[in-house]
Amino acid sequence: MGKARHEIVSTPKTVVIGTLAGWLMWLISKTLRIRVRDEAGVTRTGGCEGPVILVMWHNRVFGVPPIWAQTCGKHRRCVAMTSASKDGEIVARGLGFFGIEAARGSSSRRGAAALVALKRALKNGLDVCITPDGPKGPIYEVQPGVVKLAESSGVPLVSLSARFGSSWRLKTWDRFVIPKPFSQIEVIFGAPIYLQKGLSFEQLEQERQKLQAVLVAEVDDA
Repeated sequence: MGKARHEIVSTPKTVVIGTLAGWLMWLISKTLRIRVRDEAGVTRTGGCEGPVILVMWHNRVFGVPPIWAQTCGKHRRCVAMTSASKDGEIVARGLGFFGIEAARGSSSRRGAAALVALKRALKNGLDVCITPDGPKGPIYEVQPGVVKLAESSGVPLVSLSARFGSSWRLKTWDRFVIPKPFSQIEVIFGAPIYLQKGLSFEQLEQERQKLQAVLVAEVDDA
């Protein structure tokens, strides 16, 4: 039982599904009317020095990777935290389609290993992306790990959100969003949020609540 908690799950089926998901994201993205608002400078070459910690809600994952590849992929590298489960493998494969690497783990499984991988990526100058309410929720609730990572690393947090003109909503715990072809999508990179090192538990909780308020304000169904 203990060993299973440290294993990364990958099967031929999840590889195929993840690859197909990547193709589907790419095909739909080619039809979308895309708007990007960048308050962090990450989409501009030389516009943002050093790595950032991108934070976005779990249900917004589908529409963003193709836009990231178009706007940032040529001059920035990114590592995303995905769970060690079968669902995490599907997400990792889909993200890999757009050149986004994966650190496999979550709060309940391989979390320490994933955190080490994220810290290493930041030290090497790579951006990292975390869905703070994943992989199982509660929806739109920031877990404290992402704030602690920013505090300990000195790397700023950047909220990443997507607003959809027209979309499908799946019957999952997070009401996962898939943009409809030929609709509009607006992707917003928020202003960097810097945290001082050595914050107390109470101060970290205050910063967590502030980050959650920023992310909630950027969605239309919270």
